[in-house]
Amino acid sequence: MSNMEFKEQMHEYSLWRAKLIQGIEMYHQWRIRYDVNDTHSNNTILNVLKGLQTDRITLAFVAEFSRGKTELINSLFFAETGLRLLPSSPGRTTMSPTELYHDEEGGNYIRLLEIESRLEDISMAEFKNNTARWKQIDLDCNSPVQMQEAFKELIATKQVDRALADKLGLWNEREAAEQGIVNPEKVEIPCWRHALISFPHPLLKEGLTILDTPGLNALGAEPELTLSMLPSAQAVVFVIAADTGVTKSDMDMWRNHVCHARGGSKRGLAVVMNKIDAMWDDLAGDAGYHDAIKSQVKISATTLKIDESAIFPVSAKQALLAKVKGDKALLHRSRIDNLENYLAEGIVKQRRNILMETVTRDIGFLVNESLHLTESSLANGITQLEEFKKIDFQNQDMTGKLMAETRDRQNLYMSNIENFQASRRVFNVQAKMLIDSFSKERIDSIIKNTKHDMSKSLTTYGMKQNIRKLFDDLRDLLQESVDITNETRRLVKAIHKKFHDEYGFKEIEPQLFSIKQYQFELEQVFEEGEAFRVSAKTTMTEQSVVINRLYSTLIAKARNILRQAHADAAGWSNGVLTPLMHQIKDHKKQIENRLHMLKKMNDSKGTVAENIASLETEIEPLKRQRSELMMMIKAMQIEVSSEASK
Repeated sequence: MSNMEFKEQMHEYSLWRAKLIQGIEMYHQWRIRYDVNDTHSNNTILNVLKGLQTDRITLAFVAEFSRGKTELINSLFFAETGLRLLPSSPGRTTMSPTELYHDEEGGNYIRLLEIESRLEDISMAEFKNNTARWKQIDLDCNSPVQMQEAFKELIATKQVDRALADKLGLWNEREAAEQGIVNPEKVEIPCWRHALISFPHPLLKEGLTILDTPGLNALGAEPELTLSMLPSAQAVVFVIAADTGVTKSDMDMWRNHVCHARGGSKRGLAVVMNKIDAMWDDLAGDAGYHDAIKSQVKISATTLKIDESAIFPVSAKQALLAKVKGDKALLHRSRIDNLENYLAEGIVKQRRNILMETVTRDIGFLVNESLHLTESSLANGITQLEEFKKIDFQNQDMTGKLMAETRDRQNLYMSNIENFQASRRVFNVQAKMLIDSFSKERIDSIIKNTKHDMSKSLTTYGMKQNIRKLFDDLRDLLQESVDITNETRRLVKAIHKKFHDEYGFKEIEPQLFSIKQYQFELEQVFEEGEAFRVSAKTTMTEQSVVINRLYSTLIAKARNILRQAHADAAGWSNGVLTPLMHQIKDHKKQIENRLHMLKKMNDSKGTVAENIASLETEIEPLKRQRSELMMMIKAMQIEVSSEASK
């Protein structure tokens, strides 16, 4: 598969996403037009739209030093420039995490964040929102040579005092000693902590983001990479070298960063065995060459505990050369096409499926509810019309009896309203307990108190015990929320069942708040925290540095997870009883329509046939409402329940 085909897959994905956005926007307008919108549903739909509009497919490339990772990125995406666009010469390597994307509003640039920013207790997300903190180099996209020259800044280094390098987490005494470096006054470190690159490459314009990461030491010193960037990538491409196989440092990176970042899942994870050209052997012939690659793939798959089909042997160097020269035979021999096929067929389609699952999860319930209510209103209108066709409206007693029955229904509706308000009051008390269990004040109190105790610890052991206590306290807080969540779920089910059993409301399975995702994410943070707590590096690092690093990464992430849980619980509690409210509102509308029709038939001086014909025209808006909704459901590609679609 060629890069052009990957581009076509991205283009198709972009068109599909635009069509999906249009369908959801039409549905949103439909809800407003027919007065079935509410604050919670409105916010839900707007959040889904915002997520779709800002969606990007992120491919993260991870490798140890000198595995040809950046060359692989050049060969996959930038060969048409005719240059080695990103610096990947021997002896040079990516020194800082680099994100490549297209910023339509910001233009074409490289933004570089100074390495010393690591000493500040500020997250990368906050830095990204403050462009003044970055050095910017404008790019001339009509000059690949100028761009190539500008990109050399990515590998810039400088000499600093060893004490500063140590504080920045960029000095390892043991590794330096292995290289014969002992007690140096100055240490070479990267100039930049992070790089952002924007330019209008076709793939980047279609929504692709490329994350080029540095080697193991920089990964370890930049924990936000493993805490946020790698887990949020749609695919991680891990690069090893064919001539060395899986080394110890490869294995450390694979186990501690790549697998951990994917939460143990192998979905969206590929291994590229680069530099197969080092195994080209004219004496062994093609058969010997292929056998050697097959053997190395098998050994690597066993070591990494993944399927052999997830390993792609390539020569990035030869693939780049072949694309620049237009050498089809060399391109085929580089085997880059298998990897490109995986990225196009696997990752892009997988992202589409995941996005569709998210949309179905977040607004599928709303769509089904809309269809249930629309079907119910239409069915009720048709049934009522058929009933009226059989009635002698010249009989005043009959008309009076029907109006009395309808007013009885109206009284029952008022009873429904009172019961609903009572149920909602009970629910609001329970929901407040759930929301308060995630309150910022409770979380901040735990975090603040433990940080104070940590800073007062006289020993590393005492500090580590306080770190453990912090995680235990946060875990206890979450467990309390679990118990309250379960009680709240039971109450919601009981309220829905009551209105179904006692008042004949259509049974719509309520959306239930789930705490599982937050539990899973927090447990991952706790595992990372325990590894951080017991690591030798933590023991050897200055206490204040350890505390700042812990709070700026792990604790910041835990706080964000709990903050999201608080926001989601509040949003859910505001909307979970909305389907009942909509049914009550619809029930009221049906009663009022029935009274209106009876009064109209009773007061009319026309024939019964004329009156029936007039009433039939009032059914048409309901049919149109349903027809419009079905068209939007088709555009959104959301599956509706079989009962609703009949």
